[in-house]
Amino acid sequence: MRIKLEQLSQSLQKQPASLYTLFGNEPLLIQEAADLVRTHARQHGYTERELFTVDQHFDWSDLLNAGNNLSLFADRKIMDIRIPSGKPGKEGGKAIETYCGALPPDTFTLFTLPRIDKQGQATKWFKALETAGVLVQAYTIERNQLSDWIEQRLGKHQQKTDSATLQFLANQVEGNLLAAHQEIQKLALLYPNGNLTFEQVKDAVLNVARYDAFQLSDAMINADALRFIRILSGLQGEGIAPLLLLATMTEQIRQLITIRKGLDNGQPLAQLLQATRIWGDRQKPVQAAAKRISLPTLVQGLSDAAEIDRMIKGVAQGDVWDELLQLGLRLTIHENKNFAKVTK
Repeated sequence: MRIKLEQLSQSLQKQPASLYTLFGNEPLLIQEAADLVRTHARQHGYTERELFTVDQHFDWSDLLNAGNNLSLFADRKIMDIRIPSGKPGKEGGKAIETYCGALPPDTFTLFTLPRIDKQGQATKWFKALETAGVLVQAYTIERNQLSDWIEQRLGKHQQKTDSATLQFLANQVEGNLLAAHQEIQKLALLYPNGNLTFEQVKDAVLNVARYDAFQLSDAMINADALRFIRILSGLQGEGIAPLLLLATMTEQIRQLITIRKGLDNGQPLAQLLQATRIWGDRQKPVQAAAKRISLPTLVQGLSDAAEIDRMIKGVAQGDVWDELLQLGLRLTIHENKNFAKVTK
């Protein structure tokens, strides 16, 4: 059975199962859900706990044997099984199927997995977990959902603030839920229940955003100029080498040129995305950027990147950071009007 993360507490109270599987790529949400499951198990007499962390050397027979070996001092056991890679392999898959097919008595089992794609969710071992117990996915909190998530978390501490302050806090943590959680905990310790002012939040919250070159590139292809400016400024402040940023942006431009040329020549989009190694969630924004930015603009961007490279190496004169900003903004705000007319 599959349930939503917010239904987990109710499921444990009203219809508890003997096996729970948590999966997703939000460490904070997975950690909190696992704590909730383990607490419930302990409250119901599962006092012994065995922890298994699966790696390439893991012996799956240990799991199968441990499930049937109860301690002399505890009649109920928690089996805590963590698979960081999300890929148990052929042997592990069969072991999980066997385990789920005959769950050990007086045992409460918790599987913890990272994000599992559609192909992984179609495997026999994953379906065995879903059939034998309760499956819970910790969905990613998107950037446009983060303010609401922070507001909800503040509410648990009987605190609230206005939408502008919530957005400020969301910008500071830049999608890092662990960092957001820490800042919310700090606010709860510093201030009493009730309304928080912008000045209170600003004074208390550190700039915990940690940017990287790929986030900068993503802001460019998503046409988010304000975020591009903020990330570039943050990277400059952190002392990131401009050559690394330039290399990432240049690679993105080359990919867009390949896709742009292919589209102009009538090639299938799926084939172009595969050829440029664009996978998963990045496909839609890259496709939109390829249609939004004209080929001449992309080619000029590549030429500008070459000039910035010369500046970094001291061969040409200019402000490297300002030129990186201008390059990104030209591609961020550019609209290929002719292509837009054709595709309408």
